[in-house]
Amino acid sequence: MSDPGMEWLNYHHLRYFWTVAREGSLARAAERLNVSAPSISEQIRELEGALGEALFRREGRNNRLTDVGQLVFGYAEEIFALGGELLNAVKQRPGSGALRLTVGVVDSIPKLVINEILKPVFSMPTEVHVVCREGRMEELLIQLAAHRLDLVLSDETAASSSTFKTFSHLLGESGSTFCAERRLAQRLRRGFPESLNGAPALLPAGNTSLRRSLDVWFAEHKVRPLVVAECEDLALLKVMAAEGRGFIAIPDIAMDEAGKRYGFRVIGQAESCRMRLHAITAERRIHHPAATLITRTARDRFDAA
Repeated sequence: MSDPGMEWLNYHHLRYFWTVAREGSLARAAERLNVSAPSISEQIRELEGALGEALFRREGRNNRLTDVGQLVFGYAEEIFALGGELLNAVKQRPGSGALRLTVGVVDSIPKLVINEILKPVFSMPTEVHVVCREGRMEELLIQLAAHRLDLVLSDETAASSSTFKTFSHLLGESGSTFCAERRLAQRLRRGFPESLNGAPALLPAGNTSLRRSLDVWFAEHKVRPLVVAECEDLALLKVMAAEGRGFIAIPDIAMDEAGKRYGFRVIGQAESCRMRLHAITAERRIHHPAATLITRTARDRFDAA
């Protein structure tokens, strides 16, 4: 029995509004939904009546979203995206086909490292559908708390001040290797690490744990490279390095793969320049079979690096 004090949203009306906003016109929305334009217009008027706000305004021959319309559209995008995820999760639950693993990846972690950590999942006897979402820690923790992620892979533990209760599981840590395109690596290998003084460097952004670790290493070895680029997108750094624009630091766990893919050659080791990888979960115990496999095999992969 419904609560008379509760306001209910008609999602049928919301979908009509959402489709018009996405398609840009009543005519195209009517064609997609296979209903008449007047019918859609009536549904939207009912939604506006329920909300007490206009969602569109006329500008010439076009309908434009009002400020409230923009707000409602943003929520509608999330609502219907989440509905699609719900259907996929039910269809792909254990016992009904592929096992779904949704992983949040903090954007400061090299993708080659994530690839190494996820490799064992694709060899499981059960078919696995992996969904990776990249973002900043705070954004990913919100999704984790809402159970939209099974785990978050991060190079740092969640802050103790976080609003959400989380548990961090150390997967391992790795030293770093300085490398570059073949000719540059050959030149910088001689006299390492002093050879890096004034050498062109491609570095991660300053707000990452890897960059902070690199800055400490440079200071300890009294090396001042010439920073030619700083990027949050570490994949872009690898592309630049492959073109010979400078040297980069790669976590040891991903060095073999980086050499195969980009042709990088080793300049020298920075064992004290460490990268740690954590799996952050919403529960103390990890129950998801694919997530359990990741945590169990990751330590072996780091130890072998």
